[in-house]
Amino acid sequence: MFDLQRLIRPNIRQLTPYSSARDEFSGEAQIFLDANENAWGSPLPKSYNRYPDPLQHRLKAQIAKLKQIPERQIFLGNGSDECIDLTLRAFCEPQQDEVIICPPTYGMYEVCAKIQDAIIKKVPLTADFQLDTESIFRAVSPQTKLIILCSPNNPTGNCLRQEDVERVLHAFNGIVAIDEAYIDFASQPGFLHRLQEFPNLIVWQTFSKAWGLAGLRVGMAFASAAIIGILNKIKYPYNISQLTQETLLQALDRVDQVEQWKAHIIQQRQALSQALQQLDIVQKVYPSEANFVLAKIRQARKVYAYLLQQGIVVRDRSQVALCEDCLRITVGRPEENEKLLAGLQAYQAQQTASGPLSH
Repeated sequence: MFDLQRLIRPNIRQLTPYSSARDEFSGEAQIFLDANENAWGSPLPKSYNRYPDPLQHRLKAQIAKLKQIPERQIFLGNGSDECIDLTLRAFCEPQQDEVIICPPTYGMYEVCAKIQDAIIKKVPLTADFQLDTESIFRAVSPQTKLIILCSPNNPTGNCLRQEDVERVLHAFNGIVAIDEAYIDFASQPGFLHRLQEFPNLIVWQTFSKAWGLAGLRVGMAFASAAIIGILNKIKYPYNISQLTQETLLQALDRVDQVEQWKAHIIQQRQALSQALQQLDIVQKVYPSEANFVLAKIRQARKVYAYLLQQGIVVRDRSQVALCEDCLRITVGRPEENEKLLAGLQAYQAQQTASGPLSH
């Protein structure tokens, strides 16, 4: 039986959150003399002398329409990293409670867990980058509060099998957080619209990938209203700036543009994958449901260094377990992908001239 109150850290349960005067009234005020702001304005064409809406009501109303999720089930963070950090802070007692992660996966899960001083249990993915559910269940103990999954997974690019994720959600009485940062590029639906089915589910998404707004730093957490209430309780009062809220509201009016970009990225992902597979130095290109591809490349670290010399930056994952000799390559514009491929061809030509290709 899922018991949310049991999972919340006792000090968080008892916490009286910071409350501003803006939280304590409703309606439209005419004069603000509560927050010690500069009443004269800002040294900018538009004034930003007032603190922003701490709960981002206008923005959440638009996101609720976009995602078809009630506003009360939406949390906005300063990037997904804030959503990850607050989830760990809400549920994991330092040096006592456990979090399970499934490497290879996004590195911030472990970083945030270490900052919280939670106990980290690692249950590696299988050779085909899927969940080892039996090993996950064996790793669970009474101190396990949180299991973090990533689908599509970073850096492998694949979606986790839905039946495996469902099995974890049904069997585990703690919190299951699914990072869906790349779900906009996937061919299968995520778990966002199954929140009513799983009261222990948190879904993390972002505006940094498909929406092209990485510089704004806005992440989203979707969960039950009770879980969202906990995250709102422990967040900093004004975690999303007024400028960010206004800019994102403008972007939300351009859904058609985002859909076009998604189609271009998916098309370029396929073209890039096929072109990489034609190179002798590329041993394997893993199937991807994200906006990047993972490629197993001979002499990966040397290739990475060579590309840097050409001014081309990719992500070296060659030292990560199960990703040995792999580079993670973001899908760029056609001209960027062509320069990457030209760089790889030039490296390959150099190595062929000096002798047979090897590790």
